[in-house]
Amino acid sequence: MSKAEDFGGALYRALRQRHTLQPLIQQDPALTIDDAYAISLNFLSRRLADGERIVGKKIGVTSKAVQDMLGVHQPDFGFLTDWMQVDGDIDIDGKALIAPRAEAEIAFILKSSLNGPGVTAADVLAATASIAPCFEIVDSRIADWKIGIVDTVSDNASCGVYVVGKERLDPAGLDLPNLHVAVTRNGEPLSEGYGHAVQGDPAQAVAWLANTLGAYGVTLDAGDVILSGSLVPLAPAAKGDRFEMTLSDDTGPLGTCVANFV
Repeated sequence: MSKAEDFGGALYRALRQRHTLQPLIQQDPALTIDDAYAISLNFLSRRLADGERIVGKKIGVTSKAVQDMLGVHQPDFGFLTDWMQVDGDIDIDGKALIAPRAEAEIAFILKSSLNGPGVTAADVLAATASIAPCFEIVDSRIADWKIGIVDTVSDNASCGVYVVGKERLDPAGLDLPNLHVAVTRNGEPLSEGYGHAVQGDPAQAVAWLANTLGAYGVTLDAGDVILSGSLVPLAPAAKGDRFEMTLSDDTGPLGTCVANFV
């Protein structure tokens, strides 16, 4: 059995049976980023065999705040499936979440494909139908969130589920780096941040994703939802918690998103 099959199967069982694994890099210190990507694809293939369908991709660990929290100092990437998309309340048990944390992000909904290398931020904007406020609920199948870059890439970039707000905004004319997000938890102010937290510009982060995945023969496709990375430190979530984010610019609020945990 290959490393991809061995660890991909272990992560799949951890997801379905709701348990954690010791860090993969501890189990095999020779694992590389390329190994991690192969593990991630094997993990994904098992989910697709269950009937899940790819609906987008995600960037993780893009902001300094999140990098410092996790001790991972380069971005990672993963896949979104239809099973991971939540419309309404987030059922922690139903989605087998282990140690969920909420991240406020900007989602890009693509109208045309992007195939790296060579994709620029301008290319991303030209390919984007709309943006939307979004919560990604990250989760880890690695025990106690003791992750390095190999572990988080292998584990589908530590993604759990995600919620996209109802508003669809035309990015043309918006100053994406200076969009502001304010997050509350249970009605109390929690955090705030700006678009420039993710590689200086959320569109630049999506370009990085297109170029990084392009090296592995993976494209960003028309209709994909692309999560561009957290604008704020990630926050632990528990049953009963209600997170709300408001995305705004200097003209006022542009849209909201709610992550309500039950």
